Amino acid sequence: MTLLAAAHLHGPHIDYASLMPFLILGGGGMIVLLLGILGGASAEPVRARIVPFATVLALVASIVIEITRFTHPMTIIAGALRVDQMAIILDILFAAAGIACVLLSLRGRASNTAGHGEYHALLLFSVMGMAVLVSAVDTVTLFLGFELLSIPLYVLCASEFFREGSLESGLKYLVIGSVGSATLLYGLALIYGATGHTDFSGIANGIVNGELGNGLMGDPMLLTGVGLTLVGFAFKASIAPFHQWTPDVYEGAPTPITAFMAVATKAAALGVLLRFFDVAVLPIQNDWAPAMATIAAITIIVGNVGALSQSNLKRLLGYSGVAQAGYVLAGVIVGTQLGIDATIFYLIAYLLMNMAAFAVIVAVQNERADGDEMSGLAGLGARSPWLAWAMTIAMLSLSGIPGTVGFIGKLQLIHALVDGAYTWLAIVLVIGSMISLGYYLRVIAVVWMRAESPSPGPGMLGRMMPLRGRLPAMGGGAPEADAPGGVGPDGGWSLPSAEVVAVAVLFAAATVGFGIFPSVVFHLADHAGRAFTGLLG
Repeated sequence: MTLLAAAHLHGPHIDYASLMPFLILGGGGMIVLLLGILGGASAEPVRARIVPFATVLALVASIVIEITRFTHPMTIIAGALRVDQMAIILDILFAAAGIACVLLSLRGRASNTAGHGEYHALLLFSVMGMAVLVSAVDTVTLFLGFELLSIPLYVLCASEFFREGSLESGLKYLVIGSVGSATLLYGLALIYGATGHTDFSGIANGIVNGELGNGLMGDPMLLTGVGLTLVGFAFKASIAPFHQWTPDVYEGAPTPITAFMAVATKAAALGVLLRFFDVAVLPIQNDWAPAMATIAAITIIVGNVGALSQSNLKRLLGYSGVAQAGYVLAGVIVGTQLGIDATIFYLIAYLLMNMAAFAVIVAVQNERADGDEMSGLAGLGARSPWLAWAMTIAMLSLSGIPGTVGFIGKLQLIHALVDGAYTWLAIVLVIGSMISLGYYLRVIAVVWMRAESPSPGPGMLGRMMPLRGRLPAMGGGAPEADAPGGVGPDGGWSLPSAEVVAVAVLFAAATVGFGIFPSVVFHLADHAGRAFTGLLG
C-alpha cells in the first residue's frame, strides 16, 4: 500500500492544457463515433447532419487552440513531443484539409455506406495521428503517430465497400503501407542500436560523440538505419521509386479521401522527414543529402513524365503529387532555415491548389458518371464557369505560372537550392515544371475548348461488386448511396452542391490571393524556420 501511494505521489506530471489539441481531436473522434450509432436506422437523416457538424466543430476547436499557443513553443510528454511553430502550422493545415474533406463528403457515398460516425471518427483520428507525427522528437512517438494516421486511412480508402475499386484501393494501401511501416521501424531500430538514443537530439549527440561525424561509412548499422528510415518515409510521401501505389490508390479511393490524402498525408510525411533529417541526423548531412538529392531529381522526372499519358484526373493528380513531393524534398536536402521556410511555404501552397482541383472533380462527379475522367471536364467552362475557373487556377498554380502561390513556392525552393549549392537540382526542378505544362495545360484546354459530350451510363463508371445491393449499408445509408457517383434515386444527375462549389472557389481564390500577396504565408513559414534556428547551427 505504501509503494502504491508513493507511486501515485511521484507519478509523471501531465500538462493537459498542452495536450488539448490532441485531446480535442481524440475526444471528438470518440464523440462522433457515438453520435453515429444513436437513434437507430430511423435517425439516419439527423445523423447525416449532426455528425459532420460535430466533426467540423472539433477541427475548428483544434485550430483555435493551436492559434492561441502559436508563440509559446513547448516540449511535452517527457520530451517526446515538441509543439513549436512548424508543428502548429502543419496541424492547422491538417485540420483545414479535414474540414474540406468533410464538406466534400456531405453528399458522397462513402459516409453513407461506411456509416457517418465511423467515417468521420476515422478522419479525426487520422488528423490526430498527423499532429502527433509532426510534433514527434522521439522515434517511439514518431512511429506511433505514423501508424495512427495510416490505419484510419486504410479503412477510409475502402469505405465505399460496394465498389470494387474502393476495396482494391484500401487493400493496396494496406499492403504497401504495412511494408513502409515495417521498413521504417526496422530503420529506426538500427539507428537506436548505433547511437543508443531514441530522442532526436540524443541521436544527433550520439552520432557526434560516437565519432561518426566523419561519415556514415564509419558505422554500417547507422548507414543501413538511415537508408531504411528514408525508404519508410518515401513510401508515405510518394517519393520515387516507392510511389507505384499512389495512382492506383488515388483512383480507387473516394474522391474526398483522395483529396485529404494528397494534401495532409504528404504534408505530414514531409514534415516529419524535415524534422528527422534536419535534427536527428543533421551531423552527417554531407552523407545523406547527395543521395536524397538524387532521389528528389528522379521523383520530379518520374512524376511529371508519368502524368503526361493519364486521362483519369485522379491518376493524373497522383503522378503530379509524386512530382510535387520531389519539389518539396528539395527544401529538406538544403538543411538551412531558408530551406525549411521554402518547404513549409510550398506545403501551404500545395494545400490550396490541390484542394481546389479535387473539389472540382467532386462537383463534376455529382453531375456526371465520368466526373473523374478528362472527358467529364469537357464543356465545364460553358456549364459552370465558377468550377472551370477554379480548376484553371489550380492547374496554373501547380505548373508554377506567375500570379499564383505555386509560382512563389517554386521560386522559394529554387532560391533555397541555389543558396545551398544544389543548383543542378534547381535546374531539374525547372525542367520538371516545363514538362508539367504538357498535362496541366491539357486539362485547361479540355475545360474551355472541348465541347461537352453526353454523360455515359452508370455502368461505365467502374466495376461494381457482384454483392452490391445484397449487403446492408453499415450506417443505414440511403438507397442512392450505392449508386454510381452523382446518380440519384430517379436516375437523374444531381447538380453540384453549394458546399463543394464553395470549397473549390475559396481555395482557388486563396491560390491567387496569396500568389499576389504572399507576405502572410512568408510570415508563417519564417516562424516555422525559426523553430529550427537553435538546431541547425
